[in-house]
This record gives sequence, C-alpha cells and structure tokens, in this order.
Amino acid sequence: MRKIVLPTDFSENAFNATKFAAQLFKYEKAEFFLLNAYADEVYNTEGLLTQEFLDEFKETTRTNSDRELNKIKEEITGLFPNPKHQFHTISSFGTLIDEVNDLVDRENADIIITSTRGKTNDRKMTFGSNSLQIIKYVQCPVLSIPAGYEYTDPKRLLFPSNFMLPYQRRELKLVGDLARAFCTEVHMLYISNFPLDSFRQKDNLSAIEEQFYDVKKDFHQVEEQEKTKAILKSIEDLNIDLLVLVNSRHSYLENVLYQSTLDKIGLHPKIPFLVLQNFHRT
Repeated sequence: MRKIVLPTDFSENAFNATKFAAQLFKYEKAEFFLLNAYADEVYNTEGLLTQEFLDEFKETTRTNSDRELNKIKEEITGLFPNPKHQFHTISSFGTLIDEVNDLVDRENADIIITSTRGKTNDRKMTFGSNSLQIIKYVQCPVLSIPAGYEYTDPKRLLFPSNFMLPYQRRELKLVGDLARAFCTEVHMLYISNFPLDSFRQKDNLSAIEEQFYDVKKDFHQVEEQEKTKAILKSIEDLNIDLLVLVNSRHSYLENVLYQSTLDKIGLHPKIPFLVLQNFHRT
C-alpha cells in the first residue's frame, strides 16, 4: 500500500496539493497522512506572557488544528470518494521539518506531496520557505505542486540526468509505477557535448530503464549549456507535465539548493516537480 504524507497549513494552495494527491494515486491502494505542525504558530504569537497562557494557547491551537484537519478529510473524501484510499489526520506540536521527518520514518512513507507556496503565497517566489526546507532536509521523495495548478494526468515526464550516479531502486520504482499507471512517456534528457558511452553511464542508464519497463521512453541529448535553460526549454518543447530531478551529492539539484535558492537560479517550473532524494531506505 502506498503511503503519502500531506503537510498542510490550511491554505488554499495546500488543499490544492491534497486534491492533486488524491487524483494522482486514484488507481492505487493508498494511505494519506494529513499533517499540521503548529509549534511555530504558538511561539510566533505575541502576548504569551505566562506559562499558564502558553499551555492554554497550545491546547486551543491543537483543538483548532484537529478541527481543520477533519474538515479537509471530509471535504477531500467527498470530492474524491475512493474505497482504495484511507485518510489519517495528525496534529503535532513541533517544527514542520522534524514532524515530517518523524512521520516519514514512522510510516516508512513513499512520498511527500506539498504545495510550492503556503499561506504567505508570495507570488515573487516560486517556492516558499517550508517547501524548500522539506525538499532540502527530508530524506523522502517530494512532489511540489505549483500554486493554482489544475490536475491533469501526467502524460509526459522529463528526467534530466548525466547518468553518472546510481539511483535508488525504490525511488525509481515509484516513478515507473506512476508512468505505467498513466501510460506516461518518459523523456530522458542528457545535457552534454559528448556521447553517453562510459561503462558507468551505460550501467546507470540500464538500471533506470529496468525500473521503467513497459513504459514508452525517449532519449534526448542537447549540447552542453546552462542546465536550467536546457531543462526549461525541454519542458516547453516536449510539452512536459511532470519534472523529475534527483537530489544527490554533486548533482545539479544539490547545486541549486545549496548555492542559492531555486528562484535565484531561475528554475521556475510551472508544472509538478518531483525530487528524488537518492537516499537508501528499506
């Protein structure tokens, strides 16, 4: 059974990501974990002068969180009734990253699905701080849904790689399962002036293709250039509706995340963006 973590701050963007998740896994048995971490909401409130007031406010916030989570559960199951799906609600007094990490470990979750922006909804930024923190620090695949994105079945997927690193089989299998469910075309993008002919590259490509069995695959090579530009051009030229990048040591995505923010680099995908963490998990 697929296990999906859905962090929420009760914003419209977060609910849109929850709707996307219910539709993306409509063909699979799945457990969805709606999570609200509310420690920051408590500590950021002005006027907490006494321990007694703090304890009272914590309890009130937890009660409100439980109520809002149950409202989301009722609304999402009403919109997308599916006997294959189970929804659980979790209110946690802790920081978002810690609570998401703990839940992922406890449930051995397969994927986290979140919105690119939450309540603040700063339209100047592609990714809000919470979304970026989850992508950077939680060792589980993360699918980010752009604000206002309307669900469509993923029919064309872009998988850029230099094929120099081996990827985790579990994470590749997740992508392969989705591709088979929707008859998705997988477009592998290689950005280089040189042919893909080293033994390492060939073995890694073969391992990827092994998990993408029964999937239509196309291989594209473009000349060496700024990678963001090449990815965005391929998204447009190939009419891509799901971008997959792998976050690992010395990868393009790691350089994006740790040298700057996604927005400063200029990677502004207007489509769902799946980050594979390439971290071994059982």
